Amino acid sequence: MLKFKQKFDLHRDVEIDILRKEASVCRVKEYSGALDIRILNIERDATILYSWKGATGTTRIGKYDSNTKQNKLLYTFDKQVSVSSCSLNKEETLLAVSLEQNTRGEERLKPISKCLTLLIEIHPINNTKVLKAVDCRVKVQFLNSETDRRSVLESHLLLLTEDGYVDLYHVLLTKQEGYRVVMANPDRLTKTVERIVEDFNWVQWDGHTQRLYYLAHNVTFLMRCVQFYPSHNCETVLELPLDLPANPFHTVKFVNLGFDHYHMETPEQEPVRMEVFTNKIGSMCVCYSQPIKDRQEVIYTVVLVHKDCSRAFRVSLGSDQSQQKATQFHPLFIPIGYFILVYLQGYFLHCINTRQQEMLCHSLFLSGPDVDLGLQCQSANITVLHAEEESNGSLLDLATGRIHSAELSPAYLLQILRADPPSRCPSSKSEPQRLAALHCLLVYMGNNPNLELKIIEWLCDNVNPFESFDQIQEFILASLYRISYEKSLSLDKVLPYSSVCDKKEIPVCLSEIPGVSCTNDLHTESVFKGKARSLQGFWLELQWNTERSKCLDAGPNPRYRSSHIQGDWDKLKSERRPSSHMTHIEENTKKVLSTVDTWCLDKKLVPLFQEEDKQQRALIGLTVDKLREHLNRHVPRLGKKKIDSLVVNYVAKLLELIRHMLESVWLKCKLGPCVLCLTQQGSPAEWSVFHFMLRILEATRGLCLPLPPGYHTLLSVFAVRVLPHHTFLQYIDHGVLQLTETFLSRLMTDLDNSDANERLKFSVLKRLPEPMEQRIYHMWDHPVSSASISRDYVRTLLEKHNKNKGFAFTDRDKPGFRPEFLPLTYLAKILSDIEEQALNPFEEQENVDARFVEETALKQTLILLGYEEK
Repeated sequence: MLKFKQKFDLHRDVEIDILRKEASVCRVKEYSGALDIRILNIERDATILYSWKGATGTTRIGKYDSNTKQNKLLYTFDKQVSVSSCSLNKEETLLAVSLEQNTRGEERLKPISKCLTLLIEIHPINNTKVLKAVDCRVKVQFLNSETDRRSVLESHLLLLTEDGYVDLYHVLLTKQEGYRVVMANPDRLTKTVERIVEDFNWVQWDGHTQRLYYLAHNVTFLMRCVQFYPSHNCETVLELPLDLPANPFHTVKFVNLGFDHYHMETPEQEPVRMEVFTNKIGSMCVCYSQPIKDRQEVIYTVVLVHKDCSRAFRVSLGSDQSQQKATQFHPLFIPIGYFILVYLQGYFLHCINTRQQEMLCHSLFLSGPDVDLGLQCQSANITVLHAEEESNGSLLDLATGRIHSAELSPAYLLQILRADPPSRCPSSKSEPQRLAALHCLLVYMGNNPNLELKIIEWLCDNVNPFESFDQIQEFILASLYRISYEKSLSLDKVLPYSSVCDKKEIPVCLSEIPGVSCTNDLHTESVFKGKARSLQGFWLELQWNTERSKCLDAGPNPRYRSSHIQGDWDKLKSERRPSSHMTHIEENTKKVLSTVDTWCLDKKLVPLFQEEDKQQRALIGLTVDKLREHLNRHVPRLGKKKIDSLVVNYVAKLLELIRHMLESVWLKCKLGPCVLCLTQQGSPAEWSVFHFMLRILEATRGLCLPLPPGYHTLLSVFAVRVLPHHTFLQYIDHGVLQLTETFLSRLMTDLDNSDANERLKFSVLKRLPEPMEQRIYHMWDHPVSSASISRDYVRTLLEKHNKNKGFAFTDRDKPGFRPEFLPLTYLAKILSDIEEQALNPFEEQENVDARFVEETALKQTLILLGYEEK
């Protein structure tokens, strides 16, 4: 499931170097003594602190610089000591150490504390100051924030005790003799102590962001976060209530505060395991699990602070209770990108999508004995190393001393896509995994062109839609989502992500995971604290994302659905006259097509974007208009300029994506320029391409998305080549094929006038609207088209004549007109109509007495009715 790359190996990077140095100290060729090297801490700059037993009964502390790949000795104790915690300041002038002291044996009668905390000057090695001597564990950690105050030498040290409090020591330094760095007033250190936290039972340090998370309990459990700033001031910026079981921690739990090899809790001693993960884009996930109950089920919760919701999962483990599995009590939480992997070795792997969490089918769930991370070690020995700035996770195996960077394996996810379901298993059982794997490949790892090509090849091999989802629609929407998902978390609930969301009834297989129950809490009740000036960077984004999620959840239909513009599209197609709205739509289209032209059109294997397609141009402009309107309404914070750029790139990427799909299948089937010739019959490869193009057409029509200009022309060309003529006409009648003037002109000119082709042309012409029919007739070299041209020509001349003479032209549909006659008959009829309207030159024209005409007409009427005689 994961792909690993080794970043650090304790044996390779440290042990070999130490053996060489110890051999030099002992003046032997090879040193064979036991070193007992132990990793103590990993600082913010990836410096690894470690200790080992020296050759002369000493304990040494060294550091490994991950950038220079060099080791350096920091300090040597003249006897064997047990180092439980260690930290080095940024300037490498001070070393803080907590020692676990032996209170048994020979020293049992001496008053001695269990833990001794020291602050040691190491530039050069000089004074040592005792900070604490207590009977509880103490963790030490230097602050390591970026600061411009280089003129003042100072360090700041956190002391975290098992008694549940956190102190901050401000250590002023001074230079002596130009190079010696020493503490300015070591005796006054205790007076500079600042109490940061008074009471906690769980604490986590994030060195990369200089944040301290801790859990306090009064009536309810409340997680707080303290942010340390470059000025070394700090404040509580977040409070988050958590629904934890009673007595979640038997002892104080330290997370990411080094590795204490002398106090290791067994898994069964941890009622709750809890960790916090953040991402620089403004997301925060709080993950905690409860131990397995009676070996039957495991419960874990993921609180998505940025989405203002939490999801609790209860996974049934079945009845298998092998000895190997009995050692597992808590799952492992591994952050990779915006996924949280929940791994219980030998049972399941749940890849939770923290940005599209509404539906279970967008999170990959794998179960069974074959589920494996890919590391040859027990998950109980793994420690997760998290850095907010890195998309890949890091795992430390304490048993071997190796650190691996981890990322999702594309090969594994492709294997899920390509895997055929077992013969006894219905295909719908594997479809949720395929859907989740497809989205994971496209959104998280889709910037790889080779990977995208493999997915398109899979689409070609699986053209027909699955039972529960349309894979081509999912490919299009997920690929489009990828170009914008890193810009703002608030777009997650606004932009289209999956066609499954548009279904009236979501298939059961996509809304449930067998053996897994899920409950949702729609509000986390997080409270952001601190002054407005302090809420900057990450905290500003997190607060905005949380508040925006609340607003979007409260409002109707926040997610844009392209299928909802179908009514506007039908109305736009019916418009015939130019208008300001049409002009606006065309301007949108020009912006999109100009952007497409600047993208990779160098190959031009597929003849797209080379013609005017008025309908598709109108749909392109309408899509831009409606999507821009939707984003301006729901995420105005982005700004109009940024939204306009996002929308134009979004639609341009859609057109480019379809072109890329066609080019990929074009190359796969090895098609050449000859496939555009209408006079030859198509090959089986062309039939495959035609079928694939039909599926793209079906997918985009279902979503009411535009196609690149020229797509319908290319589809019609393939249809003529691979379909029988009667089937081709049926495709037209059912609205599958949209005939363009470019295609019709080629049909009339490229095909000869054989009987079959003549029947095809007549059949096509009958199906065209009259304005288009007249234009296409002129392109066909045939007696019937010649008759049409002559008739139109004479009609035009007579219309001009009548306009000049003031006569109203008689419609061609007047009763008695016979359209099957040739233009001579037509001309005779028109002349006859004109003659009837003309004045008789032989009749005498004189003034008429209207009164006389009325009386005469009345008299004749009375005679006809028999009331009077002549």
